Amino acid sequence: MKAISANCARILGHLPKGTQLFAVVKANGYGQGAVPVAHAALEGGATGLGVATLEEAAQVRGLVDHEQILVMGGMLPAQAKAAAASGCSIAVSGRELAEALGGSERPVPVHLKIDTGMGRFGCAPEDAPALAQLIDESRGTRLAGTWTHFASSESDAEMTKRQFGLFLDTLARFEVGPGMRHACNSAGALNHPKFALDAVRCGIAIYGCEWPGTQPALALRSNITHLKTVEKGATIGYGATWRASGPTRVATVAIGYADGVHRARANRGHGLVRGRRAPLIGMVSMDAITLDVSDVPGVQVGDVATLIGRDGDEVITAEEVAGWSNTISYEVLTSIGSRVERRHSK
Repeated sequence: MKAISANCARILGHLPKGTQLFAVVKANGYGQGAVPVAHAALEGGATGLGVATLEEAAQVRGLVDHEQILVMGGMLPAQAKAAAASGCSIAVSGRELAEALGGSERPVPVHLKIDTGMGRFGCAPEDAPALAQLIDESRGTRLAGTWTHFASSESDAEMTKRQFGLFLDTLARFEVGPGMRHACNSAGALNHPKFALDAVRCGIAIYGCEWPGTQPALALRSNITHLKTVEKGATIGYGATWRASGPTRVATVAIGYADGVHRARANRGHGLVRGRRAPLIGMVSMDAITLDVSDVPGVQVGDVATLIGRDGDEVITAEEVAGWSNTISYEVLTSIGSRVERRHSK
């Protein structure tokens, strides 16, 4: 967990002084445990936590002031009572949820989301001033923040600038105070620190991915449970997609697609065994993968195989695994299965 604390401190050091950091711990802390991740992030300087659902908010209640937990996901008006009872800050994208929350007995802190180009959640910019006023004037709500989300801050600077400009122009038309203003996700905070405003929301970066100089927080390891030597022409795995070009030492490792090794990894990439890279061969099964350990001296049943992380001088990153898996590092982390034991170290 030291890596997460250090990453949060590094992110804050990159931003204008006084910027607050919401550490995004949704999806069980990107597969690493929401509560321990939240503790580590707060130790590193984060002052708020971002989650997707009320259930996730309940997991981290008590670690910070309830209002510093932002429930960012979509919510139905029927959930307004439960949302109000949580005491957490609630993201609102439309009038229906705003009105449902407006009947609460105590003011609910609301963060109004404006769609500036992501096209997923958020009210239209032209509707935002009136919706902000409704939230501010209703007995059961209080406008605690206003936010937007960048669609391509990792790759399209011009689009990000347009979104940010539209956001500021929309805020300028408010007749009420916008509360805490925030727009940047991890890539936005990295590439556009001047757009930080009052706070940023960082997820993937606090876990040591997609931000140069951060420390990877996670290692994924299993054990070799079977070893054998196959002769030239032998095939390995479902579909016989790999065929030995000569005598090959094959290690079966107790981890598969149910545990987060994507089937797209068939015959792609490596694991680490005894500090050396061993090619993944054959199809990924539900519970097992196979590695070619012909070039790894002394391999034995019980040896550790590292799928993400360091072994000696060799390192496999989540970003590298994402490339082999035709996906992104976010999915690599969040798809690690529930039967994989989580061990947290300070």
